[in-house]
Amino acid sequence: MSRLGKLPIIIPAGVQVEIKPEMVHVKGPKGEVAQPLHPHVTVTQDGNTLHVTVRQPEVGSDKALWGLARQLVNNAVIGTSQGFVKKLEMSGIGFKAQMEGKDLVLNIGFSHPVKYIVSAGVIVAVEKNNVISVSGASRQQVGQVAAEIRSLKKPEPYKGKGIKYAGEIIRRKAGKVVKAAGAK
Repeated sequence: MSRLGKLPIIIPAGVQVEIKPEMVHVKGPKGEVAQPLHPHVTVTQDGNTLHVTVRQPEVGSDKALWGLARQLVNNAVIGTSQGFVKKLEMSGIGFKAQMEGKDLVLNIGFSHPVKYIVSAGVIVAVEKNNVISVSGASRQQVGQVAAEIRSLKKPEPYKGKGIKYAGEIIRRKAGKVVKAAGAK
């Protein structure tokens, strides 16, 4: 038995769930998410709760699918009701971000500004010129966009310049050791 898979998913008020074979559509105030399912996984609705089951719970691969499918559907319900947010911080001299329409323009130490085109379903906002907030209903999309923005200028270990997640700790390295005077 999967400990996570057997937990029920509670549907909050204002969220609508439509169950189709191998697909769950969740619609709420923050957006809409369509979550595909494996053929061995079934989702049933009982009032305001969802239950996820698998064909053969004693088989190892189905047990893994059980917990995964339950978490994916739960993330869809949470995302459409509350939404997901990831924050990115930029550090470096002259590093700044600004919105140009729906696109994100970054000055991150290159000879030219870098323009990032934001995909549909994700909202990107700039706070204080060096904090970028990525939000949306799909946890996967929010994480993917945040990772793509971070990959434009990863933080380097010597001075810590670059784009990092809020709360991420960058392991710093020591620089060159100055040799003693007169030593070869």
